[in-house]
Amino acid sequence: MNYQIIIKSVFNVNEIEGYWSDEDYVQLLEKFNYPDASAAEKQNLGELLSMAISDYEPKEAAVMVLEYKLSEKLNDGQIQQISNDMLIDTVCEEYPEIDMQAALFSTNQLLFKAFNGTFPNAKASVIRFSMEPNDVEEVKKLTAENVLKLLNNGLSDRNLIKRLFEDQMTQNIPFPEAEDIIWELTTTDNVNYSLVTSEKWLSKEDFIASEFEGILEEIEEED
Repeated sequence: MNYQIIIKSVFNVNEIEGYWSDEDYVQLLEKFNYPDASAAEKQNLGELLSMAISDYEPKEAAVMVLEYKLSEKLNDGQIQQISNDMLIDTVCEEYPEIDMQAALFSTNQLLFKAFNGTFPNAKASVIRFSMEPNDVEEVKKLTAENVLKLLNNGLSDRNLIKRLFEDQMTQNIPFPEAEDIIWELTTTDNVNYSLVTSEKWLSKEDFIASEFEGILEEIEEED
């Protein structure tokens, strides 16, 4: 099916709004020995956590946040290694397990804010766009895989997704990694969308056109 794609805006953010819940803040505050965290005003939880974290050494704080958020996916050795690496590099952009990058980004930015730049700053991209099928009766909610395949024609050949996943972007084959490359994908009408991802994957410079066409085919199921 043919789609008309319009890129409306591409901009950077330093955090993903709503990633950390109030319950996350309370539990982290307790982990950092802040008294009566559950009684604190909700609008103050983020600032209180930043102050509580900053009372610790950066590496120790990184270990504590990583243990809270990722202990089910990382062992102690991995947590120790990442906590070291985070002080000198944006691990969230380099970590080989794509499904971990969103959590590592938000962890990195929490620590970056608390320690006023001791940790490297990372950026996420917010892209707002429309994807409208030529046949208006065929409007459907698009998946992360659909969206990336349809964006292909508007992206520079230097784009990292196109270079690493050329076959998945251009051929009628599954692209399961898309669900982890795109951190958030929202729409209110199945035509106008907003997505959040790492600046590493998609940046303003990656787009060579603001209006273009794309073709979306049904993925062929393997026998």
